[in-house]
This record gives sequence, structure tokens and C-alpha cells, in this order.
Amino acid sequence: MYRFLLSRQWVILTLVGLVLIPVMIKLGFWQFHRHEHRVARNDFVARSLAADPVPVTELSAPGKDVSDDVWRRVTASGTFDTKGEVVVRLRTDTDGKSGYMVLSPLLLADGRAVLVNRGWIPSTGDLTKFPEVPAPPSGKVTVTGRLRADETDSSGIKDTRGLPPRQVMRINSERQAQSLHRPVLGGYIELTDPDPGAKGPEPVAAPDHDSIGPHMAYAVQWWLFAAFVPVGWIILVRRERRDRAAGTASAAPAAQPDVARTAATPE
Repeated sequence: MYRFLLSRQWVILTLVGLVLIPVMIKLGFWQFHRHEHRVARNDFVARSLAADPVPVTELSAPGKDVSDDVWRRVTASGTFDTKGEVVVRLRTDTDGKSGYMVLSPLLLADGRAVLVNRGWIPSTGDLTKFPEVPAPPSGKVTVTGRLRADETDSSGIKDTRGLPPRQVMRINSERQAQSLHRPVLGGYIELTDPDPGAKGPEPVAAPDHDSIGPHMAYAVQWWLFAAFVPVGWIILVRRERRDRAAGTASAAPAAQPDVARTAATPE
């Protein structure tokens, strides 16, 4: 009755189904783990942004990786070094328009510096020239912002060489320390509280820590696909069995008259 399952076509179909089931289950768990990672990341960002600001020198030092403290609110006091200011190319604002991030060193009282991303400015069109950058506040200031990690190869941003003067592709404290000729704290500050009376760069938007993305929905879809494989296989087997049975039944009456004529023929 089910001998057709031993045919080449059905053996291949069954093997494909057996391979697809664990693959789809694994893909579902992959999406589920991405969902868990996104939820954990949202909780981490929310806690960091809600924490009281601390002096940046408590979390960072020259050459230190601050990845474990990113998004923490920090403060720093010093004077802006306009001569050491650079712009970061190919950065977009909240509307997707291309421009620059303005990166200004803040000179601390102990001789060290910390990089401050003062925000976004639009591109002037001529990428070979240093754009017009709103001047930072003069004199001693105290800034508040979010601590961010240095951009490296793992950030996915290509580090193009041979750029025009005072233009960079990545925000990297060690790279800027070489041009500033002074120790620079690891990471940088993303300014959040600019002078409300100044016409400065557009502040960088806060990170999205509310959306959990579609990963959980994708996980459920993969698991449903995995469950449908055996169900679909059973449906196809039953349909094949029914079609074969119907074909056999229709062929039987056609064979009966031949048998009757053979029996009636005299020898």
C-alpha cells in the first residue's frame, strides 16, 4: 500500500524534509537568541541613560576600552581646543541626510584630553575642503553626554587614508592622540546638553532602546515552518495513496471484459 515510499522520488523528498526540520528549528533559535540579545541591550541602554552622570575620568583613561560602560552619562570640564577639531565624514542625521560629525577635543585640567562629538552638520558639497563649523563655547565649560567606545575595524566603518586635512572616517581616541600630541581618554563623549543659546551642531539622537525588532516573530515563523514539514509530508503521502488507489480501481473494471471474453472462447 505504501510501497511507493521506496521510490527514488519519495526517498529524496523524505530526506529533504528530514534535513529541513532541524535547520529550521536552529534558525528559529538563532532569531530567538537575537531577540534576547536585543532585549538585554535595551535594558542595558535604559539603565545607563537613567544613571546619574559621573566624571568621565572615573570610567575612562588613555588607551582604555570603555565598551562595558557605553551609554553611561558622564561629565567633563575643560576648554575646547579648536585647532585640534576635526570632522567625521559620511555621517547622517535623523532624516538620513549626509554630512559630518564635529569632533572637538576638550582639554582637561590635568593636561589630558577627551574627545567630544558636538553633533552633526550638513555637507557643503565640496568634500575636499574643511566645512564651516560652529565654534564651541570659549573658556572653561562643563559638558554632559553619553560615553561611547572608539570606532575600530569591528565597527564596520572603513578607515580611508589620504583624506583632506582635519577630516577622518572614524572616531578613535588613539588616532587623535597622535595628532594632538597629548594623552586622550579612551572612547569619546556624545554631547547631549549643548548650550541652548548657541547655534551649534545638531545633537546626536539618543539610541533607540524601546523597539525589540521582528526577531521573535521570525523565530516563531521558522518553528511553524519546521512543524509544517511533517504535516505536509503526511498530506502528500495520503494524497499519493488515494490517487494510486483510485487509479487501481479504475483499471480493474476495464480488465474484467477481457477475462470474460477469454473464458467464453471455445478451445
